Amino acid sequence: MKRTRDEVDATLQIAKLNAAELLPAVHCLGFGPGASGAAAGDFCLLELEPTLCQQLEDGHSLVIRGDKDEQAVLCSKDKTYDLKIADTSNMLLFIPGCKTPDQLKKEDSHCNIIHTEYTTEDLLDQIQASEEEIMTQLQVLNACYWRILEFDYEMKLLNHVTQLVDSESWSFGKVPLNTCLQELGPLEPEEMIEHCLKCYGKKYVDEGEVYFELDADKICRAAARMLLQNAVKFNLAEFQEVWQQSVPEGMVTSLDQLKGLALVDRHSRPEIIFLLKVDDLPEDNQERFNSLFSLREKWTEEDIAPYIQDLCGEKQTIGALLTKYSHSSMQNGVKVYNSRRPIS
Repeated sequence: MKRTRDEVDATLQIAKLNAAELLPAVHCLGFGPGASGAAAGDFCLLELEPTLCQQLEDGHSLVIRGDKDEQAVLCSKDKTYDLKIADTSNMLLFIPGCKTPDQLKKEDSHCNIIHTEYTTEDLLDQIQASEEEIMTQLQVLNACYWRILEFDYEMKLLNHVTQLVDSESWSFGKVPLNTCLQELGPLEPEEMIEHCLKCYGKKYVDEGEVYFELDADKICRAAARMLLQNAVKFNLAEFQEVWQQSVPEGMVTSLDQLKGLALVDRHSRPEIIFLLKVDDLPEDNQERFNSLFSLREKWTEEDIAPYIQDLCGEKQTIGALLTKYSHSSMQNGVKVYNSRRPIS
């Protein structure tokens, strides 16, 4: 379905953007029919020297090797190359035919709408992973149409759903898909509403009708993130009160829902809580531990486990990681861990 100029202008108005301050050309990103049933994800762009690119184009394979606690390397048939991560503050989206602002200025286009498609097949051809691995990771990331939604917009969708559940006096365990789409369709695209239900609920069919069972833990966790992202630190007692008030009636908040999302400092007075997401930490093992120990000198296994769980290989345990990257000691009868090396 192609977007009209009126629809683009309406979207700009909702986003509180002044069209006069923007270039007149608009890129409308469309997706192939095969993408409609999937959730989106996290993709890596690999930059290669021309010789390696040519090897791939000629049908040869490249292999990434190395244990979880080692620096990964890229191997061709006869050579080995270092792999380096290049971080960027912006999300770069590579699409055939996309034009830069400088190119658009030169063309002096007037109210031009440019439609571009990006398909599931393109991703399967370009991402170095099996189809099952790609699809699984896309679902883990709660993304839609092969892009991750802005969290504020995701929360806006969720609020629409929970308010409708409340107004209709539905059970959170039985939210009808078709009625949601009919009632909320005028407010947001139906695909976005269904995507939100998939992110925060489990789909099932009862007597031919599609329903979703909403996950209270996921909804409470999302509400906490919304509160914490607007404050550097939060008084723990005040946060817990506001947090409980911000979730739908009938749902109960618990600090256990925030593992890997927020950290509680019980040594400060008053006790505080602040946002600390696993996704924001370095991927390298040593760098991850350095970051954690710079935030807190000593950790219990219970506190640090959610922040290093993803570093464990198939046969590696959290205990093994802690033994390798930290020292242990007893503090008031509780085992705690601190860095093996000085942290600047």
